[in-house]
Amino acid sequence: MKKLFFALLTLFIVNAAAMAGGGLDGFLRSLNVQAQADLKGFSARLSTQFGIPEVQVRAVIGTVKEPADAFMCLQLGQWTQKPTEQVVRVYKANQGKGWGVIAKSMGIKPGSTEFHALKRGDLTFSGQPAGEQDERPGKGKGRGRGHNK
Repeated sequence: MKKLFFALLTLFIVNAAAMAGGGLDGFLRSLNVQAQADLKGFSARLSTQFGIPEVQVRAVIGTVKEPADAFMCLQLGQWTQKPTEQVVRVYKANQGKGWGVIAKSMGIKPGSTEFHALKRGDLTFSGQPAGEQDERPGKGKGRGRGHNK
């Protein structure tokens, strides 16, 4: 009985450690899996989400180590309102130092909303243009004013 308990406890601890390691690394791994499955579709979704030509997206993907790195370059460019080429230059100069260092080099302050989202991996790859509202009905509790009232 004790062996079973310790085996289950060990399994739980290992799974909890794996789940806690998600964050940005988990998000980037997920992006790389999506890109490996369909690179053309991945490029098209990046193009749509960040509002840049697909040719430019493919050029960025060709210059970075992983497809997820292209997403991060585009995301940092959007946050800082700087050209993608500039972000890619900073990425190459700081490669291997981490996205936090790259974000700081691009002018994102460590206490900012963007920096916290970056560290948590709280980023979105929707393939939809930034700021576009979802057309599906909400899942609220129905306490609104209602229609035509």
